[in-house]
Amino acid sequence: MRIQSSRKTGAVVLGAALLALTLPATAGTAAAHSTGGHPYTRAQLRQDLAAVRRAGGGDVNVLARVDGPHHARLMARIGTRTADSPAPIPWNSHFRVASTTKTFTATVVLQLVAEKRLSLDDTVEHWLPGVVAGNGNDGSRITVRDLLRQTSGLYDYVDDPEIQDRLINHFDENRYDTTPAADLVAVAMKHPPVFVAQPGGATRWAYSNTNYLLAGMIAEKAGGASWQELVERRVIVTLRLRDTSIPGSDPRLPDPHVNAYLTTPDGKRLDVTEHSLQHTADSGVVSTTADLNTFFRALVGGRLLPAAQWREMRTTVERTDDPEDVAEMPVGTYGLGLRRIPLSCGGFYYTHEGDGAGVNTRPAVSADGTRAVTVSITTTTAPPDLAALNRATGTLVDHALCAAPTN
Repeated sequence: MRIQSSRKTGAVVLGAALLALTLPATAGTAAAHSTGGHPYTRAQLRQDLAAVRRAGGGDVNVLARVDGPHHARLMARIGTRTADSPAPIPWNSHFRVASTTKTFTATVVLQLVAEKRLSLDDTVEHWLPGVVAGNGNDGSRITVRDLLRQTSGLYDYVDDPEIQDRLINHFDENRYDTTPAADLVAVAMKHPPVFVAQPGGATRWAYSNTNYLLAGMIAEKAGGASWQELVERRVIVTLRLRDTSIPGSDPRLPDPHVNAYLTTPDGKRLDVTEHSLQHTADSGVVSTTADLNTFFRALVGGRLLPAAQWREMRTTVERTDDPEDVAEMPVGTYGLGLRRIPLSCGGFYYTHEGDGAGVNTRPAVSADGTRAVTVSITTTTAPPDLAALNRATGTLVDHALCAAPTN
């Protein structure tokens, strides 16, 4: 989910008494940079996390965890659990991962492909007859692969003016909304596509949350269970991600968590922690920094997908038709629910960001799966500028993955 609202000049800053950055006593030292530079130290992590906070406007709460070989770990945090409390961010805070959910959904779809329950070349029309139609939309031209790699051209339902108005101007009245995925797809069908997918033709790309609503609906038909059950059984239980869940219509976050806030159009602070808006296959997972690192390392390490499907997942395309996406994340290509981003020390890493109501999630894993880092950002006023936030989190990720921590 991406809420189209930039940081407002003069927005109320919700300060709190304790904003010192701290690390747990078990945090280790770091290995030398792979290019021969300085090691990634605890001081560097503190510095990088402070830069993330500045990029977020200076009033966001931030939490980072770096995991490396041999159980090496570094953690850092800035901020408080709530706006009116001095209690620091809990190390194991739960948060809504927003669009990072897409990697979970893509993984399940690819597992079903491996089991020959569906094919990446199947059309949307084959699985969901008549669902993608009207206003130039044609499900017979769009494949499952197109959905996962964002090459369908379908309009992003989140961009619908009425939905944007509810999210930005009337969040409180709509926070318990649980509109079914099929109804949200119907909203997208009221709009013409960004482009019409051309089977066998040149690949065009535009990010759309609608793609993953459809992917989840197809997974449900092919897998014989809800997308939530499929992710829970095939990923969460398999990896023993004890702090990862899919709350669905339940608006509450598990404890411990950090409260998120946004500034309303009239300048007031609104607590947006409790809501059910992010309940679908494009955004519905709740997790922690530790569990996300475990998930991404397991994915890259071959514990979730056979070799053929992992190869499909990491086959990327250039981003062509989404200037906003390129402006916010100017480097990298997109695979099946994964971005591939170059590292300054050579090679690349895999990621999928998540941006939701009051939360921004930035996980990343090295190409060999040995190192992972997740940064969780929680807002206390307006949403941060995503281009600035991505630059700062990208620097932290680059430093962390180019010099993995060791105990």
